[in-house]
Amino acid sequence: MRMTGPGVCVVVTARDDAESVGAAVRSALAQGLAVTEVVAVDDASRDRTPDVLDALAAREPRLRVVRRAENSGGRGTPRNDGVAVATAEYVMFLDSDGVLPDGAVRALLTAAETHGTPVTVGVAVRRELPGGREVRWQPALYREAAVLASPEDHPELLRDTLCVNKLYRRAFLDRHRLRCPEGTFAYEDFVFTARVLAAGPPIAVVPDTVCVRRARREAGEPVAPARRDIGDWAARVAAHRQAVDVFTAARRPLLAAACRTKFLDDDLCLYVRELPGRDPAYQRAWWRLARAYLASFTDAERAAAAAPARWIAAVVLAGDAPRDLARLAQLAADPARLAPPYARTSAGPVWSDGLRDVRLDGLGQLPLQALPLTVDGTLFTGRHGRLRLRIRDLYGRLAAVGGPVAVEVDVIARDGAEPAVTTTATAYDECGRWRASVPLDVGRLAAAGCRGTQTWDVRVRLRYADGTVTAPLAPRAQDSGLRRTVTPCGRYGVALIQAYRTAGGSLALRLAPGARGAFDVALRRLRSRSRTTASAV
Repeated sequence: MRMTGPGVCVVVTARDDAESVGAAVRSALAQGLAVTEVVAVDDASRDRTPDVLDALAAREPRLRVVRRAENSGGRGTPRNDGVAVATAEYVMFLDSDGVLPDGAVRALLTAAETHGTPVTVGVAVRRELPGGREVRWQPALYREAAVLASPEDHPELLRDTLCVNKLYRRAFLDRHRLRCPEGTFAYEDFVFTARVLAAGPPIAVVPDTVCVRRARREAGEPVAPARRDIGDWAARVAAHRQAVDVFTAARRPLLAAACRTKFLDDDLCLYVRELPGRDPAYQRAWWRLARAYLASFTDAERAAAAAPARWIAAVVLAGDAPRDLARLAQLAADPARLAPPYARTSAGPVWSDGLRDVRLDGLGQLPLQALPLTVDGTLFTGRHGRLRLRIRDLYGRLAAVGGPVAVEVDVIARDGAEPAVTTTATAYDECGRWRASVPLDVGRLAAAGCRGTQTWDVRVRLRYADGTVTAPLAPRAQDSGLRRTVTPCGRYGVALIQAYRTAGGSLALRLAPGARGAFDVALRRLRSRSRTTASAV
């Protein structure tokens, strides 16, 4: 039985991904009669990807396999190959590391047909394996169903550079000659999305999850690993330049300006977070490229960025050599932290005594709950664990309201295990310094469902006398609190807890419940000491 209404072609692209491409194709076929065809483009794979696709095509008449003789060097060309042979009225893209959840295509197609929109968009999430924790892409977008008449009225759309969470009417793509950049082109989504938005289509929004990208991440590893070389940064900057050029050529100055502001708020901060862990050669090259691009921004474009991002840009522009990288990384983090020193001039707060020309403009106007506050955290473990916090004032903003009256601490399993452990304590003033001592029940952590060694993030919310509560803050790890301790645990007998500093400087915990976990860690420590002793001899 074939669908009588308009259908969708899902274009799946793959290169040397035999392990995942089958799941991607099957998820597209499982969407039901709304998907009238799936075009799988094999970009000259050298593994078993062709065999996997051929086996699927032998059983499924809706699947067509397109095989490239030479690798294209990117994802743009195979996507264009898929569009070229598609016959359905609508097109959707899917990479081999992604899957379409049940009902995704139906939700997009229903909205597109109901509202007559050439572009329809839904929610994309990243699923971290093996734990299964899901991270929503651009969580502020697509919270409710809507029809957006024009991209210029909604510049926030520029934050979503993905093309795998969107349904496109093929006639719209053909009429405006909209295709991805060809060949070896990193971040092709940036340019393709700019081309689509520059055409000015009305866009329907569905709040459903329509794409899941699977990414393998080991416990404790950062989401964006610091393995990107300087060529990756150069390619990202080049893609942004081209996106701005697309809007400029289309006479969409508002979108061009919003694209630059998005670069400051999102891309600049993303890479600044990684800088302290990179080697000096990378840091110098990154700084040089960033300064050259930021110099092309207007004052208005920089001023339109969020307060942390525009301060970071000002520091980068202020000198030709990398400086204050650890402090910049903390300010670029989410949540942002402005660490000491807190310098000022007669004109107001400034970055430091060494950079007095970099003003922290707008700091006084930030609402209390949005201040980039720094909270120092020291963990004391033992039979009764305790987290001691020091809340640093920020140019008198806390003193003006009498400081926080309480703190709420969440200890959250990074792999998404539930429930989180929440505890509350009273904050107190000690000679103008606000502190809190929060009990931390390690046994309760283990009883919350730990299975094997787990990684836990610590988040702190400050509560003020008027009821204001801050967004979750990540306490800064202090050296004196970075310990490994075997502690009693009611459910498992004992548990080994280790406090450690993340790449961004935040306090986090690793927990190994049970005697086996404690024994394994103790054995690793003993082996490490043995190697140290042997090398000394």
